[in-house]
Amino acid sequence: MKYSSNPKHADNSLLKMSFSFAIDIARYAENLEERKKWTLANQLFRSGTSIGANAREAQNAESRVDFIHKLKIALKEAEETEYWLFLCTELFNDTETESLLAKVNELLRILNSIIATTKNNQR
Repeated sequence: MKYSSNPKHADNSLLKMSFSFAIDIARYAENLEERKKWTLANQLFRSGTSIGANAREAQNAESRVDFIHKLKIALKEAEETEYWLFLCTELFNDTETESLLAKVNELLRILNSIIATTKNNQR
């Protein structure tokens, strides 16, 4: 079974989007490795794939506080990923980073929105 066809994620746009983003990041990291930019490739791969892993982990949170905590970790990873993408843009003038930056910014927006909504519903 493919991840995208997993019924657990059928109605969860954050999980779908973060998984798709992880695939894009993995491919871009491979491109960086081919250019012998191993350290950047590793940093970008780790932070970029961690967003979805933490978002998925949040789905099984033990409480609302735990849910928010896990999504905040995903948010931090998204912020770090944005940083590495900006660095790659400046160093290599890669146009591929433009679409990756747009996608990570959408993930940042969604994560911030979910965290804020969950906090507001906690009161």
